[in-house]
Amino acid sequence: MIKFTVLSTKGGVGKTTLAANLGALMADMGLRVLLVDADVQPALSKYYRIKREAPFGLTKVITTGYVTEDCISQTVIDGLDVIRSDDPDGSLQTWLLHRIDRGERLGNALNSPAVSEDYYDCVLIDTQGTVGPLQDTAALAATQIISPIKPEILSAREFKTGTMELLARLEPSPNSKYRVGPVKAVISMQDRTADARIIAESIRQDFIKLGGRVTVLDTVVPDAKSYKESATLCIPAHRHEPSRKGTMPSAYETMHALLWELVPSLAGHYAGSEAVQDKGRDGAEA
Repeated sequence: MIKFTVLSTKGGVGKTTLAANLGALMADMGLRVLLVDADVQPALSKYYRIKREAPFGLTKVITTGYVTEDCISQTVIDGLDVIRSDDPDGSLQTWLLHRIDRGERLGNALNSPAVSEDYYDCVLIDTQGTVGPLQDTAALAATQIISPIKPEILSAREFKTGTMELLARLEPSPNSKYRVGPVKAVISMQDRTADARIIAESIRQDFIKLGGRVTVLDTVVPDAKSYKESATLCIPAHRHEPSRKGTMPSAYETMHALLWELVPSLAGHYAGSEAVQDKGRDGAEA
């Protein structure tokens, strides 16, 4: 099973947009996907309309250490479920802070039978842009981390310092069974200015020097209105913009290219094609 955490130590870089659209794209490919909204501001919980709302959400998952069926809501997109954020006051941060197992709490919960490969092929966790125990446990629960970077100078600086500090802080102790997975950086919300292109190239060069700890993906998610429009309409971007005139790739093309980089075993498969559950499941090892 693939477990992604979409993470950044800075807000406003497109984390929720990536999590929601990657999840829906995989669901439209025939994979079974569970979204986990680990952000105090429950944007992912509201991204798509809910068909069946569960009585509980993330709070019960974290505090009990288990995922049960009464924590999992169904969206209107077939194959796409969500564990909703239900902690508007941020009390989970304080609760986790006093737990000796705080780093392992979400990872252990996602090993529950209700999230086994009998039910899901992929888990996608969205996080808040604030350093703390909830972000840490979400990072340690993943087999891969997706980290969007907005190509502007302050975001690029924060990404480099914040990401490396997070990796250093979460270095596993000898007794820990969880460790931070590979970090895949995605240049996100890039506009057409020369400044954005220069900063994007600088980001790539900086992380080449880090010796592979962070990989910057080739796919760039543009700052295109189709992503904002699709969020407003509560539909996946690849459905909203299947094609586009001009040189900028459509949301359909961009999201497929991004997913193929993240899960190479899915390369060449498209939304709406025959089910690819086995390919997706194997992608955790890709």
